[in-house]
Amino acid sequence: MNRKQAHAAILLGPVILLGLSTRSFPGIWPDAVATYGGDTLWAVALVLALRWFRHTWGLGRLAAVAAGIAVCIELTQLWHPPWLDALREYQLCALVLGHWFVWSDLVCYAAGIGLGLGCVKVSERLQAA
Repeated sequence: MNRKQAHAAILLGPVILLGLSTRSFPGIWPDAVATYGGDTLWAVALVLALRWFRHTWGLGRLAAVAAGIAVCIELTQLWHPPWLDALREYQLCALVLGHWFVWSDLVCYAAGIGLGLGCVKVSERLQAA
């Protein structure tokens, strides 16, 4: 594992825990964070996971692939065949796939991708220093 991968892996854990806390304990967060934080942090985690697995990609490619994945997953929420809804009954699948299409999720994903790219950039500048 190289340094880029290590930094992404180290950041990924806390991001996932924070995101899960917005879903599991919404009462401890301000309303806006409880409502939009999980989707935003999901996108941050997606960027970090992509960086971990594809550490040679530039930030532009990383952003484009993360945005493509996020939009595709959101669009699948318009589709409700019985087998896919059965998968969504499992907590992990529900966290990854979601349940219902919501326009505001796309805004959260854009913000999360930007935040994730910022985390990647800062961590890589720190390692270069």
